[in-house]
Parts: sequence; C-alpha cells; structure tokens
Amino acid sequence: MWNGNAVPVGGFLLATASVLLVGCDIGGAPRNGVGYESPQFELPNARYRVDTERSRVWLLAREGVFVYDLSRPERVPVPLPGWLSVDAPYSCPPDLALGPKGEALITSNTLPTLWRIDPESLAVTVHPLLLDADTGKDVGFSALAYSAQHGAFIAASYVHGSLWRIDPLLERAQKISLSAPIPEACGVAVRPRSSQSALSRLADLCVHTPRGGWSVLLAPDWRSAQVSAAPCTEHPSPSNVARLNDLTGGN
Repeated sequence: MWNGNAVPVGGFLLATASVLLVGCDIGGAPRNGVGYESPQFELPNARYRVDTERSRVWLLAREGVFVYDLSRPERVPVPLPGWLSVDAPYSCPPDLALGPKGEALITSNTLPTLWRIDPESLAVTVHPLLLDADTGKDVGFSALAYSAQHGAFIAASYVHGSLWRIDPLLERAQKISLSAPIPEACGVAVRPRSSQSALSRLADLCVHTPRGGWSVLLAPDWRSAQVSAAPCTEHPSPSNVARLNDLTGGN
C-alpha cells in the first residue's frame, strides 16, 4: 500500500503490466484499421490511463487513485471523499477517463456520481448526477469515456445494461434508449472524429463485457442507439506493455 513517500514508478508499472491483461478489449488494435479514443489498459481490479501530454499515468485501484509523474518519477495518492464501489462478482470495477483538459474522472459502480480531479492542482470535486430515468434504481457506472466530437462523456452500467450521456458540466446524465440492453458492461471506447465520415457505417462505440464485445451505432441526436452483440476491437496485445516501457524508460 501507499506509504506517502515518492517511489520509482517504472518498476511498479512494468511489474503490474507483466500480469496477464484481462477484462476490456479496449486498448488493442481495432479491426479494419479503425482507432478508438482513450486506450485503456486493463489489469485485475485496476484501470489506468496514460496522459502523454503531461507525462503522467493515472491509476485507479481498490485503494483509490494514484498519479504517477513520469518526469521525476514519483507517485501521489489522491483521496476520493465518499467514493464507493463494489467488488466482483457483483460488478466490474469503477472506471477512469481523461477529459479534454487532462482532468481525471472516476466513477462509482454503485452510485450515479463522478469524482473530478483537476489536472493542475489535483483538487477533487464530487459531482452527483441528475438522472432523467431510472431514478428509483441504484445506477452506477462501470465504463466511462469522453467523446471529443460531442463534448460529452459516455457511461455504461454493469447492473442495468444501460448507456448514458453525461454533459460536460457533470450535472446531468441522459439515458440513451437502446435496441437491447448491454449486460455486464466493463469498458467503452469512442470512435475518433477523424474516422466518422469515411467509416460511417461502423460502430460509434465499442462496449466490452466479460462475455464479449458489443457494437453501438448512435442516432444523430444521441437519444437512441442500435446495439449488436458483435466485437469491434481485437484483444489487448503485448504492444500495450511495450508502450508503458517506452513511457517509463524501463526504470
């Protein structure tokens, strides 16, 4: 566990990355040469994102959030006030996403609440979301991703199989009407803007579950979507570990 002291980051990341990559398909090379935003590296009970612009890695584990500064290197714990999560087999872990300004957003897999960490000060703000549906249910999010094209976040619920659009002010969550529920969602990836026009018939979103991938084609207004139980990404590859090795310098 974290003892409050700065520690070398490279050895930790490489040791962790050497564990078999499991969970979300997101992060591997997609089929048909289509890239997806916010690649995610899945490890047992942990998720992390690489912010190359700021030379840092964000890690979300059972103990909370840690920020790894690759220029020093050291790691800093960031407490999340009131953060709640449930462990497997009841849900996939909460998720971590990076916003357009480098901020980190953390979900609870049991509450419709987001924790935002400022990219500069690392100050934490808590954002309970006003849901436009399912207000009588315990809605938490086990998958989260940012869509640069729409300036909003996409979240998915493991328990209810639902998909949500979260506004950039982190105030409201709008339920997207699906042609079928997506059970046990564990990760979501957004197709980047550069491929939207040329490949418009491909999925807008890829959602991973323990039982396989789902492709999601959103309506123009984002209020509804057609889903199909068909994967749209490959499995994670060893290149993910190589990327971490490059970022940390193998230290």
